[in-house]
Amino acid sequence: MLKKFLPLLAAPLVLAGCNATFTNLTPHQQLRTTNNVYRVEVALASRQQSLRWDSIQPKIVVGTDSYPMRVTPLMTNRFEGLVPVPATEKLVRYHYKFDFNYNAMGGPKPDSAVSSEYTLKILDQ
Repeated sequence: MLKKFLPLLAAPLVLAGCNATFTNLTPHQQLRTTNNVYRVEVALASRQQSLRWDSIQPKIVVGTDSYPMRVTPLMTNRFEGLVPVPATEKLVRYHYKFDFNYNAMGGPKPDSAVSSEYTLKILDQ
């Protein structure tokens, strides 16, 4: 009998996932730079106690391209990265993807969390 109900008991844990909350710290518009590279920042909050913070590999995803991010100095949950935008473009759509490990029975398991899509408008000077 317990074997029949065990999958139902585990379903909320599977559906809950990482419970990640992304806070985009990037302005919605920036002045065009001479090198066409723009900094974006994000804060990550998670209620998942099994998340292994030292395993997080954050990325900025633009279309099919992804760009690495790094931890913001003196912070543990804020990340920054650079996004190149062609000189001909005035708008870029991007989202964040965080790959990480979490503690599970039998050892660490991989998982990921993806933010919603954001836009960055490039203003000509």
